[in-house]
Amino acid sequence: MRFDELRDRRVAIWGFGREGHAVLKALRERLPSQPLTLFCSAAEVEAARAFDAALHIVAGEPDAATLGRFDVVVKSPGISAYKPALLAARAQGTRFTSGTALWFGENPDARVIAVTGTKGKSTTSALIAHLARALGVRTALAGNIGLPLLELLGQSADLWVIELSSFQTGEAGPLELGVVTSLYEEHLDWHGSRERYVADKLKLADVSRMLLVNGLQPGLLERTAAHARRLVFGTPEGWHVCDGAIRRGGQAVFDSAALAAPGLHNALNACAALAALEAVGMDALAAAPALATFRPLPHRLQPLGEHEGWHWVNDSISTTPLATLAALESLHGRAVTVLVGGHDRGLDWTPFVEAMRTAPAHAIVCMGANGGRIEAALRAAAVACPVLLVNDLASAVEAARARTLAHGVILLSPGAPSFDQFRDYAERGRQFSALAGFEATGVAGIDGLGIEGTPHD
Repeated sequence: MRFDELRDRRVAIWGFGREGHAVLKALRERLPSQPLTLFCSAAEVEAARAFDAALHIVAGEPDAATLGRFDVVVKSPGISAYKPALLAARAQGTRFTSGTALWFGENPDARVIAVTGTKGKSTTSALIAHLARALGVRTALAGNIGLPLLELLGQSADLWVIELSSFQTGEAGPLELGVVTSLYEEHLDWHGSRERYVADKLKLADVSRMLLVNGLQPGLLERTAAHARRLVFGTPEGWHVCDGAIRRGGQAVFDSAALAAPGLHNALNACAALAALEAVGMDALAAAPALATFRPLPHRLQPLGEHEGWHWVNDSISTTPLATLAALESLHGRAVTVLVGGHDRGLDWTPFVEAMRTAPAHAIVCMGANGGRIEAALRAAAVACPVLLVNDLASAVEAARARTLAHGVILLSPGAPSFDQFRDYAERGRQFSALAGFEATGVAGIDGLGIEGTPHD
């Protein structure tokens, strides 16, 4: 959908986070005199009125009848497309779109690499942009990674690297390359079921002329086998990790230990990035040395440093049990106290519990809304390490200090969202860093968002 299609229509914006701000600003620029309605929370009304005094503002969540009074509703990504009121309004003829869909509608000829995945999508997106810029390509980095596409509306780049969440994959337009880094269970509260989550995630394949997927995941390979131009990374014939090196086939290209982002999964993210560049015709071998200068993203296995005799690692972005296991794997051989728990989305913690039965952490501190459920499962499995239950993050850090050996690691890798006690994972990570005794500057924003590189002719 394009902005011209909204002209003289009854239009509402649903949600007033950063995406909602970007949508409203873009609509006012393109359709300055058109009446607009905003649905937002009561806490956002004052800010919305200050942002645009001409808005008709409705506090609270709209019902089906209210939504049905509009021709088009531009909704924020966090609002589930499966809400009963939304489905009912759509059945009555209301169209729903998004900032992502509007950007793609306005930029049908943009050269796009879109990245999704349960885990690894942000790091892989940032790596692709970093490596492309190292080759002198004017590259945009935007999307779910922290910069709404509409904030770059009207700007030009030779390559657009766009991170898409499972909420956004169905909103993308035709693009050159889609990348799927991994596929696990997540966001069941938004999608309603695991099968629908997988199906929504893989909508990216439908709009991608080429599709690059993780060759180490049999389920992902099976689900994407029908794509006419599917490529894989992670397997020996292509970009993969073996014997401590990132390799292209039999050729060792880059020492994995030289990556600032720790862990096998980050080396695999680097393989995905290099394979993506190669897929769109760029010189991945020439770009590979720039892996050494990539700055790891905050809150993603971010080493904060040593303080009070312990090493602290901030992995607040971890929102699934499997992500927590990946974090622990990256610290294999060290004495790790791990902090787990948060908002309960009903995910299955059995793989984590079984892994802790065979290779337990030094200690496990459970916290938050699902902390009691995790603790009960660990105790029922007779996990052979201390298991503690606390209410909140501050108590968890205090318990970790009391249980962790000198020179050991205190790891925040919750395996759950933050919404039970925090606005988002970044706020949780910043509080963890502060509780550990580190300055907020150490967990600043993501490098490289926006457009950087040599302007094209």
